[in-house]
Amino acid sequence: MTSASVETSKPDNAVWKRPGGIPNKYKLFLMAFPFLVTTFIFFYLPITGWIYAFYDFTPGIPLSDTPYVGLKWFRSIASNPTQLEEVVRVLKNTVAMSVLGILTSVFPVIFAILLSEVRTSWYRKLVQTLTTIPNFISWILVYALAFTLFSVDNGIVNTLLIKLGFIDEGINFLASSNNIWLTMIGWYWWKSLGWGAILYLAAITGIDQELYEAADVDGASRFRKIWHITVPGIVPTFFVLLLLSIGNFVNNGVDQYFAFQNAMNKDTIEVLDLYVYNIAFANNFPFATAVSMLKSVVSVFLLFTANAMSKLVRGESII
Repeated sequence: MTSASVETSKPDNAVWKRPGGIPNKYKLFLMAFPFLVTTFIFFYLPITGWIYAFYDFTPGIPLSDTPYVGLKWFRSIASNPTQLEEVVRVLKNTVAMSVLGILTSVFPVIFAILLSEVRTSWYRKLVQTLTTIPNFISWILVYALAFTLFSVDNGIVNTLLIKLGFIDEGINFLASSNNIWLTMIGWYWWKSLGWGAILYLAAITGIDQELYEAADVDGASRFRKIWHITVPGIVPTFFVLLLLSIGNFVNNGVDQYFAFQNAMNKDTIEVLDLYVYNIAFANNFPFATAVSMLKSVVSVFLLFTANAMSKLVRGESII
């Protein structure tokens, strides 16, 4: 047999292995397996808890001894006027925060572009590091920082305003419901701006540098290069993240709002996720589960709607 025939009979590199080795396709699966297990445990296994929405469950009593009530808790969302008013209030807060999040989603884009234009390497790295670190700080510590700055008694801001003569007594910023939506979105971007810009910085790095060199030859200014090269280069990444955020329209999370909520601002800060949490720990697990189920159904619907929009507008699918 000639050497040429030996080469043609060699198995595909994708599945070939040395004697005693593992095929590459199985290596890739084994690498992904821990993440698949984690996803199953934390995202799919808890779905079994949805069964509580169909029972009149009370903590401490086995589910087998709990009466089955069918769709009672789902009907109670709309049948009770007081309950319906509460749900509408919470939905208003949720929609407001989600809309503000979508409208301000250009902030990481702008920040990434500005950061990429910094020519001093050490300064660019310093700014990126300082703006990324807050993402790893818990919301409880963020509230501790806010309390240090804005507490009514000895907060830095109130102390400074009193000493400068702008006010006679401290203002309780943290217990006020005024502009709470803007306050929450402000804290959110303070914490997430640097982290959110990482994907856009990666997209900018992936742009063909020959485009910039050609623009330099044509005498394009820095602004022209940003507008005609950088922005089109990161638009696909922006649209993918935007469509995913539409799919998560009713998912605002709990941590931030739980840390900042109090009796004075609860009516305007309580979003749907926090409402479910509060209802559940008020020992109304079945109703909280029913609301959470409907929220998940709405999220899936929005995700597939966003995917259909992506196919229609851009010709590309995100699922």
